[in-house]
Amino acid sequence: MATKIRLQRRGHKGYAFYTIVIANSDAPRDGKFIEKIGTYNPNTNPATVDLNFERALYWVNCGAQPTDTARNILSGEGVYLMKHLQGGVKKGAFDEAAAQAKFDAWKQTKESSRKAVAVKAEQAKRELGKARLEAEKKVNEAVAEKVAKKKAEALAAAEAAAAEAAAQEAAAQANEAPAAEAPAAEAPAEA
Repeated sequence: MATKIRLQRRGHKGYAFYTIVIANSDAPRDGKFIEKIGTYNPNTNPATVDLNFERALYWVNCGAQPTDTARNILSGEGVYLMKHLQGGVKKGAFDEAAAQAKFDAWKQTKESSRKAVAVKAEQAKRELGKARLEAEKKVNEAVAEKVAKKKAEALAAAEAAAAEAAAQEAAAQANEAPAAEAPAAEAPAEA
């Protein structure tokens, strides 16, 4: 019976988490398996892969056929590169130390590119935060300007009302003063 390297779905709805397993080709997706060789979490950026490299290499060398997604994961982790390099050692193209040196150089390049992606994502997150902060500051300035304008209008209206009230009071006093002076002016004429 043929063996396959496949993913078993775990996690809950909307948050899938996968286990990388070796299973018989006729076994259901989430059914019985022979061996668990790692996990795959696509929810992180970049996706997190925890793989038992030696066991994955063993099963690939034994002829286990991976699914498309499992092949991409194994290729990304360097399992197929190591299989290729081991084939070169068997043919005598280079020795084991040269193969390991090539693999280590590839792995170092891969790690640096992963770190660059993580740094770029973090930088983009910071830039987005700064842009949001600037937009919020502009909105707050506009609101503060609108509030200051309303307060100025209210203050101007209050001053106008106070001036009008003072003018009415002065007019009322002016109207009362001539009425009080008029009888006083008539009184000396009679005497």
